Amino acid sequence: MPQKVAAVASPPSAVLIAVLALLNAVTPFSIDMYLSAFPEMAADFSTSPSTIQLSLTTFLVGLAVGQLIIGTLSDRYGRRRPLIIGTVACVAVSVACALAPSIALLIALRFAQGFCGAAGVVISRAVIADRSRGSRAARLFAVMMLIGVLAPITAPILGGVIVTGSGWRAVFFALAVLNVLTLLGVVLAVKESLPEERRRPGGLKALGASARGVLSNRYYLGYTLVMAFAAAGMFGYIAASPFVVQNILGFSPAAYSVTFGSCALAIGAGSLISARLVRTIAPRRVLMGGVTALLVATTLMVLNVTVGHVTPWATIALMACFMGSIGFVYANATALALSEVPHAAGTGSAVLGFLQYGMGAVTPPLVGLLGEGSALPMAVVMFGAATLAALSLFTLTRGHVPFADEVDALPEPVLTASAGDTRSR
Repeated sequence: MPQKVAAVASPPSAVLIAVLALLNAVTPFSIDMYLSAFPEMAADFSTSPSTIQLSLTTFLVGLAVGQLIIGTLSDRYGRRRPLIIGTVACVAVSVACALAPSIALLIALRFAQGFCGAAGVVISRAVIADRSRGSRAARLFAVMMLIGVLAPITAPILGGVIVTGSGWRAVFFALAVLNVLTLLGVVLAVKESLPEERRRPGGLKALGASARGVLSNRYYLGYTLVMAFAAAGMFGYIAASPFVVQNILGFSPAAYSVTFGSCALAIGAGSLISARLVRTIAPRRVLMGGVTALLVATTLMVLNVTVGHVTPWATIALMACFMGSIGFVYANATALALSEVPHAAGTGSAVLGFLQYGMGAVTPPLVGLLGEGSALPMAVVMFGAATLAALSLFTLTRGHVPFADEVDALPEPVLTASAGDTRSR
């Protein structure tokens, strides 16, 4: 006799979506606000640009590991308690980063900042997965990303102003204030979305069992790797762009901030279009279009930096096209992956986040090792990541009829599925 999965809770309110978007926005603020200060930080600490880039790498590693651990803990203890603890810790660590006397300590503190900040990223996804399914979940992820895209648009501009007026340390004080505002939103708006009867055992053994369970689903793995490789390409671009735009293209720090924010605006445009398209087009089809666009943009980027003279506006236009394509990939890959593991949304979100930011942590040092005097390393890394994303999508998920598309017509509060339909094929 087939058993039924617990009914999905009522769809999230607009206020809750805004708070969840803010939780996601803290991450790009923590990444993008200090990018324009990389040259200044290298001079301040008397170190190399590649060493400064390690502060980005350790943040991403902390973000990856933190999601894996905190996401699984949220399956055991619920969403609200780990979220509040993580946000409070993020406030303290941000202040410590601002006061760091050495680059070695800052690099270590950035790992801690990423680990604590992981709570907001992984739990916000799990809350949506607790409450929505199918194309509606894809739309909610796209809307959340659209709201959150204000962060990568405003963060580099705000960061440039702060760095110019008060120095790079003031950026981390500003991040502490942002985390305080986020904590207030969590306390007031985020209610528990995982009832006790749906919670799962915790601990390292349970983490390993849950992770193996979700990774054994090749469709979940395929969509997750699409997300991870797209992130790898994006973080390669993020790490290299301050040096490419300022040192190679000759832009000022303020001009770089505006340029980076403008490229980030393309993510918002892509997310908005994606949210509209999935009303009538299956999320998988939209995702396929986004991945194809990634591959085309990065191929043209490689040609741009290898054939003839590197022109500023062609380079920036291709960066914007790449970022716009990300808007079609992130929301749909996330919704499709998590729709495969509704019985373990916290763990599914955690593994997805771990691979996303784990892959993202690899590319900043890789770009630095390949050289800092040319735009070619950035282009090659972005192209390689886009190629791997395409291979993951078109091989691991070939022939898939997504669960998300099959159930979209059902009213979400009464959504059911047989216990055998957990997509562990």
